Amino acid sequence: MTLRGRDFLSVADLDRSELLAVLDLAREIKAGRWQQRPLAGKFVAMLFQKPSNRTRVSFEVGIARLGGTAIALGEQDVQIGVRETVADAARVLERYVHLVVARLRHHADLSELARFARIPVVNALTEIEHPCQILADLLTIRERFGSLENRKVAYVGDGNNIAVSLSHAAASVGFQLRVITPAGYEPAAAGGLVLVSHDLDAVEGADVVYTDVWTSMGQEAERDERTAALAPYQVNAQLMARAPQAIFMHCLPARRGEEVTDEVIDGPASVVFDQAENRLYAQMALLALILE
Repeated sequence: MTLRGRDFLSVADLDRSELLAVLDLAREIKAGRWQQRPLAGKFVAMLFQKPSNRTRVSFEVGIARLGGTAIALGEQDVQIGVRETVADAARVLERYVHLVVARLRHHADLSELARFARIPVVNALTEIEHPCQILADLLTIRERFGSLENRKVAYVGDGNNIAVSLSHAAASVGFQLRVITPAGYEPAAAGGLVLVSHDLDAVEGADVVYTDVWTSMGQEAERDERTAALAPYQVNAQLMARAPQAIFMHCLPARRGEEVTDEVIDGPASVVFDQAENRLYAQMALLALILE
């Protein structure tokens, strides 16, 4: 299986066999059974308009382990759409590097970057999707349960980019996703094996309970309104008791005491730091298959 030269802007860009191939290779890399260096002599530009901890470190370490060189560019370095157009930035970068990893505010800018660059572009987060995080999540679920098919995932809270990317993953690999959210906070994309509910009873029977922050970057002005609407959807011990067999997931960083309590995120069901670790292996697998 190869993804040579492909963009990865959305989980929907990979079909089921391709998605599973990324997870299979990630497992081999994590186990130390695959140690090739397909990025040797290659350069990756990393564009960051938003702050980053896990994304930047996991990508830089992964690129180095694959033999490549990462060049981190902050918002003031490139200023796409301000100092120069997105199209011009794309045409310049393609002359220097072999792939672009972009963490941008607007998905439309990411799509334009990919349209004009003649090199692969990987989505490291936009307001619409967070596909690399979902690769790590799927790897984590598979590690815990052995398979993804027919698993029940309950996502509780704001129907943000995580919920959208999970929706695409559910459609691709065949797990059941329940997005449990107040009215007005539903995800932009849902269908197939995705149930959208406002009722917390939908958590019952879940194998995974997943949440994310209630106020994402760029939504700070809505913080009070969002907190009031989402407060009943906090993941706490009482909610987890409705799915006693479930693991707890969060893409981090977490606002402890808001969307999740310390008791849950630090409890025995929590796999949040496994998720964070698996960002490294999932992204290494993705880049290896794109640039091999």
